Amino acid sequence: MIHIALLRGINVGGHKLVSMADLRDLLTQLGLADVRSLLQSGNIVFGANGRTATQLERLLEAEAEKRLGLHTDFFVRTAKEWKDVVAHNPFSKEAARDPGHLLVMFLKDPPSAVGVKALQAAITGPEVVRAGGKHLYIVYPAGIGRSRLTNAVIDKQLGTRGTGRNWNTVLKLDALAAG
Repeated sequence: MIHIALLRGINVGGHKLVSMADLRDLLTQLGLADVRSLLQSGNIVFGANGRTATQLERLLEAEAEKRLGLHTDFFVRTAKEWKDVVAHNPFSKEAARDPGHLLVMFLKDPPSAVGVKALQAAITGPEVVRAGGKHLYIVYPAGIGRSRLTNAVIDKQLGTRGTGRNWNTVLKLDALAAG
C-alpha cells in the first residue's frame, strides 16, 4: 500500500536540517519500499503493508529521533486518503485561480466543531478555513508569509498539531503516489 509522509517544520529558516537522501535511507533501512521524496520540505512517498498510518507515524518519529537526531512530527496518509483530500477540496475555484495561496493542513487528530469555530473566530485577516476529517483547507488571499493565521494559532485553537502544504505540492504528491 502506498503512503505519503509529511514532516513538520524541517529545513525551514536553518532549523531541523535534514537531507532528503538521509530520510530516504532511513525509511529504506526500516523496510519500507520504493521510497521517493519531493522538494526539501519533508515530503516522502513509500510503500508499506501491515501497519496503520498511526503506527507508521510513531515508528518514523521514534526512528528519525534515534537515528538522525531529528525531533519532529510525521503525518502519514494512504494514497487513497490523499486522493480524498484532493477530491473534497472545498475551494476548487481558488485552487484553479491561485493554488500557491491554498494550503491544506494535515492534522494529527480531527478537530472538534468547537475548535474549528474558535479558529474561525480567531482569524483577523482575509483568510478562510474549512475542516474535513483530519484536514484543514485554508485560503490565504493576501499570502501566507505575513498572515497572522500561523501554525501556532491553528494548533492552539484546534488542540492538535498539523503541517501545511500548498495546493501545488498536494497535487504533485498525489501524482507521485499514483506512480
